[in-house]
Amino acid sequence: MRARASRLSIAVQVLLLQLGTVALLTVGGTATAIEAAHSTQTAHARSETLALAETVADSPGIAADVTGPDPTARLEPTALAVEHATGVDFVVVMSPAGIRYTHPTPSEIGKHYLGDTAPALAGHPFTETYTGTLGPSVRSVAPVYGPDHRIVGLVSVGITLEQLSATAQRELPLILAIATGAVAIVGLGTWALSRRLRKQTLGLGPQEITRLYEHHDAVLHAMHEGLIVLDRERTVLLANDEAQRLLGLDADPTGRAVADLALDPALQRLLDSGFEAHDETYTAADRILAVNQSPARSGGRSLGTVVTLRDHTELRALAGELDSARSFANALSATAHESANRLHTVVTLIELDRPADAVRFATAELAASQHLVDRLMSAVGDPAVAALLLGKVSQAAERGVEVTVSDDTAAPCLPFETRDLVTITGNLIDNAVEAALASPAPRRVSVVLRAEDGELLVRVADSGSGIDSTRVEDLFTHGWTTKNEAGHGIGLALVRQGVTRNRGTVEAGRDQDLGGAALMVRLPIPGPSPVRAGRPQ
Repeated sequence: MRARASRLSIAVQVLLLQLGTVALLTVGGTATAIEAAHSTQTAHARSETLALAETVADSPGIAADVTGPDPTARLEPTALAVEHATGVDFVVVMSPAGIRYTHPTPSEIGKHYLGDTAPALAGHPFTETYTGTLGPSVRSVAPVYGPDHRIVGLVSVGITLEQLSATAQRELPLILAIATGAVAIVGLGTWALSRRLRKQTLGLGPQEITRLYEHHDAVLHAMHEGLIVLDRERTVLLANDEAQRLLGLDADPTGRAVADLALDPALQRLLDSGFEAHDETYTAADRILAVNQSPARSGGRSLGTVVTLRDHTELRALAGELDSARSFANALSATAHESANRLHTVVTLIELDRPADAVRFATAELAASQHLVDRLMSAVGDPAVAALLLGKVSQAAERGVEVTVSDDTAAPCLPFETRDLVTITGNLIDNAVEAALASPAPRRVSVVLRAEDGELLVRVADSGSGIDSTRVEDLFTHGWTTKNEAGHGIGLALVRQGVTRNRGTVEAGRDQDLGGAALMVRLPIPGPSPVRAGRPQ
């Protein structure tokens, strides 16, 4: 039985519960109303009979009739008239000894009164419920005083309980009508409430809702993607554990507005806008996130938006390392290509019987190339960073940009994550090369990588158009770019992220020699570090 009840929808259970409660309250209220009506009638009968008994006892001539000859003949017409006029069941006038002079039943006249008379004989009118010759009744007894203020008789006026019940029953239809109306109104309201509840709960029962909640909670905790649900006012309705971790939130953000979450400005603007987004890249704290945002609708009505977050930090870092390896491979390919050209040149010079020129040409080209490789491999302590620099030099040369690594580059000790160094250095150089390409020749980029005064300095300058001093703050913001192409505006944001992760600083200015922008990153080196030459200006 309980299992069947639990399978009913919540709306049906609420409807049945409320109808049962209303029915129970109505029955109890009706019974109480009937009892109250009966009590009211009884109280009214007590006051009415007492007042009537005192009135008859105090009426002129009653004392003389009681004490005169043949009191029945004198009093019976009066008693019957009072009974008919007031609707009481009996008016009995009796002697102090209780012998009846009047009674609705003539055969009872002359007999002894059934009931208590002691209080009235003591001068105190009173009321009682007693079973007499006419059945149970509410009766009142009052004394009749003679001229000398002596009690010469008693008057008893009563109404039977049967008459009181009949009077109360006449009120029963009204009570039942009121109760029926109350049940109808409450039942209608309960039905309307159950319909609304059925709509809100989709007709599901408690077990189904509990099961859905348990599954919903388990899925949210098990998801490896961040999930955020926002309402139309951009308030967080739901955020799973992964979303809180990816966004670096200390507490559950449910109920908080997006503007209060202290997110990266670009990501906050996206969440505030409610616009659709598909695998767009944003930064959050020290992470790189792929963000999807879609509107949630039901029945053509907007409910808000659903946001999913995927952690691309590791993927971006691996992509940076892959880019470094690819650049190095391209550099090797370019070197091999140039070596083949130099070899053909040397062979041709020998065939032309000019061996001295062939030797001079071969050794000069080889020395220049080998000098750069040897210098970077000895000056830069991280092979991946050295390979990145070599690759960027060759790659930029193919695009018509001269990238020079300064002679004072000296960073044999690099106690940092290789991924961070590759991300910071590679993105700074890429940004500088793009700036140089957008300007007239000669297109040049200068790179300095040096450890000094307990910190690592990475300085990259270009011959581009420079940086607008009013836009320096925007430079490292996600999405800021001078290109009108999708996919740009992330490089310098990643630089800032890597710098922040290593508790460093980044500055932007103008280079005096090349005339373009100069970006300088300083990262504090953990522990003791060698003292190096002065800083570049």
